[in-house]
Amino acid sequence: MPTSTSATTLRSPSRAISLLTALALALVLIWAVLNLSGGDPASRTLGLSLALGAVFGGVLQRSRFCFFCHTRDLIEGGDPRGVLAILLALAVGIAGYMLVIGSWLPVPVAERLPPDAHIGPVSSVLALAAFVFGLGMAVSGSCISAHLYRLGEGSPTAPFALLGTGLGFVLGFLSWNRLYLAVISEAPVVWLPHHLGYAGTLGLSLAVLGALALLALYRGRRTPLPASAAAPLDVRRAARAVFVSRWPALVGGAVVGIISAASYLRIGPLGVTAEIGSLARSTADRLDLLPATLYGLDGFRGCATAVKTAILSKNGVFVLGLIGASLASSLVSGDFAPRRPRLSDMVAGLGGGLLMGWGAMTALGCTVGVLLSGIHAGALSGWVFLAAAFAGMLSGLPLRRRLVRA
Repeated sequence: MPTSTSATTLRSPSRAISLLTALALALVLIWAVLNLSGGDPASRTLGLSLALGAVFGGVLQRSRFCFFCHTRDLIEGGDPRGVLAILLALAVGIAGYMLVIGSWLPVPVAERLPPDAHIGPVSSVLALAAFVFGLGMAVSGSCISAHLYRLGEGSPTAPFALLGTGLGFVLGFLSWNRLYLAVISEAPVVWLPHHLGYAGTLGLSLAVLGALALLALYRGRRTPLPASAAAPLDVRRAARAVFVSRWPALVGGAVVGIISAASYLRIGPLGVTAEIGSLARSTADRLDLLPATLYGLDGFRGCATAVKTAILSKNGVFVLGLIGASLASSLVSGDFAPRRPRLSDMVAGLGGGLLMGWGAMTALGCTVGVLLSGIHAGALSGWVFLAAAFAGMLSGLPLRRRLVRA
C-alpha cells in the first residue's frame, strides 16, 4: 500500500494490519448474522438484512457500482461498461421481481398492489425531486449508496455528503405538507402490470433497457476499451481477481439485480435512505422543528422515514452491513485510502448531500429505493425518477468540474 505523498493524505495502515482488521470485521459481521439468526422471527429478519447489506456493500465496493460514476464515465470518457452494468442490474431485477410478484399476485387486478413494493405517486414533484437528487449526485460526486460504500474506503467527501443528506431530509420534511396538499395528494400511483400485465411490463421494460444499451454502446463506439490478456487461472490469481482486482462492471450489475430480487422475496425492497430519514425525522422531531403532522407521508410506498421506536431496524442493519463489508473489502484490496478533507470536499459533500437529501425525502427514496426497486417492481415512478435524475446530473456536471478544480 502506498504511503502518504502529500500533506493531505493520511498514512495508510500496513498490509498486515489491513488484513487483520478486515478479518476482524468479517468475523464480527458473521457473528452478528449468526447471533441474530438464532433468535425470534424479527431477529432472524434483522440477521438476513445484515447479511444482504454486507453482500451488497461488498459487491458495490468490488465493482465500483455507482449510478453517478458509471454515467459520468460514459458521458465524459466514452466508457459504456458502467452504464451497461446499471441496465443489466435493472433487467435482472425486473425479471426476478416479476417472478416473485406473479407468484404472490397471479392476476394484477386494478384494486391491488404487490405487498411493500416501491410504487410511488407520479407527479411534477417527483420529477423535480429526482432532478434535484441528480444535481446533488453531480455536486457531491456520488449517489447516496456509493457514498456509503466509499465511507468504508476512507472517502473525505462521504461523511459530509451523508451529513448533508440528513439535513436535506429535514428540509424535505419542512416542505412536505405544502407539496403534498398542492400536488402529491392527487397524483396517480401507476403500476404498469395493471395496464400491460406481467409479460407486457417485462417485455416493454427489457425493450427500453435494450434501446438504452444500444445508445450507450453507440456513445462509446469510438473509445477503445483496454484488452485483458488471458492468463492461466490458479488459486493465487483467482484470489486476486476476487479480493484485489476490480470486478467487471457487468458482474456487479448482475449481482445487484439478483440481490434486489432476493431482498424483496425475503425482507423487502432494497433501499438505503430509510434509516437516514428516520434518524433525521426523529432528531428534528425532538428539537420541535417539524410540523405536528406530515400529511399522508406514512401512507405512501417507498423508503419509510418514520420516527424511530427501536435501536435496530431492517434498513439500519442493512446499511451497517454495507459499510462494514465495504471497509473490509477495501482493506483487503488496498482501496482504503483516507485523506484529510479539503474545503472543496466539505462544500461538495454538504451541498450535494443537502440536494440529495431533499430529493430523496420528497421522492420517497433515491437511486436504489425509487429508481432500482421501483423499476424492478414495474412502477412508472421509477422510470420518471431515472429520466429526471439523469437530466439533473447532466445539469450539475459543469459545477462538479469547477468544484474539482477548486
